Amino acid sequence: MSDESVLIEFDNVQKVYPNGTVGLKDINLKIHEGEFVAVVGLSGAGKSTLLRTINRMHDITGGDLKIDGASITGYKGKELRNLRRSVGMIFQDFNLVNRSSVRRNVLSGRVGYYSTWKSSLGLFSAEDKQRAVDALKRVNMLEKLYTRVDELSGGQQQRVAIARALMQEPKIMLADEPIASLDPLTTTAVMDDLLGLNQELGITVLANLHSVSLAMKYADRIIGLRGGQLVYDKPIAEVSADDFDGIYSEQAEIKGGAVNG
Repeated sequence: MSDESVLIEFDNVQKVYPNGTVGLKDINLKIHEGEFVAVVGLSGAGKSTLLRTINRMHDITGGDLKIDGASITGYKGKELRNLRRSVGMIFQDFNLVNRSSVRRNVLSGRVGYYSTWKSSLGLFSAEDKQRAVDALKRVNMLEKLYTRVDELSGGQQQRVAIARALMQEPKIMLADEPIASLDPLTTTAVMDDLLGLNQELGITVLANLHSVSLAMKYADRIIGLRGGQLVYDKPIAEVSADDFDGIYSEQAEIKGGAVNG
């Protein structure tokens, strides 16, 4: 892909937490518009940190991070709100309001477009209420529109979370271990939903996954992290199952920041 289609660019990005823990080290990475990228690695490898720098849930401590060619590291106020509006986030634990209805949870994905008082009173436009219906249709959850979230299964809750993120009209969708707590059947449904957003709506997807088989099935590119460093980056056509031994080996030596050369 040409550099003209670069959507997200990490330029020597560092992240060191206040306690001295290194979250990311020397990350140089370009994500192109429309890609479905799987991020793999051991727990604590830096996968969640990498994703959360993209929407500034975590601030980097060195280097630069650009979206659409513009550095986001200094964003504040309106610029930061607009950034977060354009980046959807799906969490392992769903992050829904259990006592509220599916409809209310999905509409909450639209709050970035409203004043605080309007959103707190639930004063959403007819257009946005229809947008919520459409989002739930996309994830096959429309029949649960008025159901309380705590009456849903884990897989259903995650699909509601996807619909909520879709309400932001994002250009980027971040999925942080989205299927870690789901059974195999609902795992497939959720991954199919993410693939649909990518292929049908053109949303760039970055998903942290523990499952190598799922990464190989759904992604068109796989990157690997170990110890906060980028150690693997290949398009799916060049990926071999044997490659993952180096990513997941605690003893494997990091050479030049990347395994693939």
